Amino acid sequence: MTGITEATTAAPLWDAPFAHRPVDATVTVPGSKSLTNRYLVLAALADGPSRLRAPLHSRDSALMIEALRRLGATVTEVPGDGSYGPDLLIEPIDTSAPASDCDIDCGLAGTVMRFVPPLAALRNGRSAFDGDPHARKRPMTTIIEALAALGVGISAPDGGPASSLPFTVQGTGAVRGGHLVIDASASSQFVSALLLVGARFEEGLHLEHVGKPVPSLDHITMTVAVLRGVGVEVDDSVPNHWRVAPGTIRAFDERIEQDLSNAGPFLAAALASKGTVRIPNWPSNTTQVGDMWREILQTMGATVTLEDGTLTVTGGPEIKGADFDETSELAPTVAALCALAGGPSRLTGIAHLRGHETDRLAALVAEINRLGGDAEETSDGLIIRPARLHGGVVHSYADHRMATAGAILGLAVEGVQVEDIATTSKTMPEFPQIWAAMLESGSAATTEAGR
Repeated sequence: MTGITEATTAAPLWDAPFAHRPVDATVTVPGSKSLTNRYLVLAALADGPSRLRAPLHSRDSALMIEALRRLGATVTEVPGDGSYGPDLLIEPIDTSAPASDCDIDCGLAGTVMRFVPPLAALRNGRSAFDGDPHARKRPMTTIIEALAALGVGISAPDGGPASSLPFTVQGTGAVRGGHLVIDASASSQFVSALLLVGARFEEGLHLEHVGKPVPSLDHITMTVAVLRGVGVEVDDSVPNHWRVAPGTIRAFDERIEQDLSNAGPFLAAALASKGTVRIPNWPSNTTQVGDMWREILQTMGATVTLEDGTLTVTGGPEIKGADFDETSELAPTVAALCALAGGPSRLTGIAHLRGHETDRLAALVAEINRLGGDAEETSDGLIIRPARLHGGVVHSYADHRMATAGAILGLAVEGVQVEDIATTSKTMPEFPQIWAAMLESGSAATTEAGR
């Protein structure tokens, strides 16, 4: 087993519910992490106070909020208009304020460790970044080298060159900007991190990528759309080039879409149990990669309809194996379904998942095979063949998507336990309760997150 540390069972074990009958449920999920944290960064640099309605409240968003507060933004919770928890009012950072130092905890949140350092460069003072133990292993060289190339002071705790967490950013209240060349082949977040703040650089930003293809381009498309929505001029007409014009970021009042990626495990439950799951308020137009579920699940044998804003997925008589390219953050859920499929599957274009919360490719192979499955790594993905699975412990590696993959397997395989199910709080608080409610006996169950 390569790329991950041998798992242990130090964390509590959760008995994954087995689906004794087809699921029949309507489920709503919390707001998108990707959108919540992008809008939070923009609000911290906007030209006035902004409001986020129905944002995600989870560990990742809490880490982002605390980071912005330490940099000088004011973030206040106010009553919302639904069951998704409070809205957020954000007063932006005064980048001309006197210098002050702060420490920022990134946890295991990629959006915090990558989006916030460029923001810290725009304030006066020293900002020290660190995170969870595995955060120190996540790819950070590109953002560190990019800031250094922009003239930003960045160093390791001993004062030497930095290559990963922990490191310190010495902000001066301004960044010149201009033409910047990076290699973002390890993560699209490197591109998004710089685009989000580029309008506040004195000369704007002309960002150029060189190297292997950038993974998860959908996330960059999301970033560009969000920027344009708040009045930032972005030119992405030339592949691997993004030009952000200097200017203000307009204050906004924005409702956050529910997280379509996090809807995936619940939709997958329809296939794993041969039942039906409905997700209301599915956006008709969205930049979220989770919209791919409509095509993915249909390919795997489900009936998928989107009518009057409700996505309905009904599992077929069996799960079909298939080939999938560029499933990005959806890959762990797809892999869990592939392990239950009647035919072989191949997932490609996801080599970058080795640098996520854990090495997801190695972890998925280890945990599927631990239950009697037949999975192997390739250079850029996975091959998963049909095999009879048995009960056992699925380790999460402190990775929320590994935990939810284990829950999916548990629907179809009796005796599955998931180690550290609480790690799902990274992006979906109350996941175990929502999952259990979906499986309640009787007719259709309606469950909502955030109550």
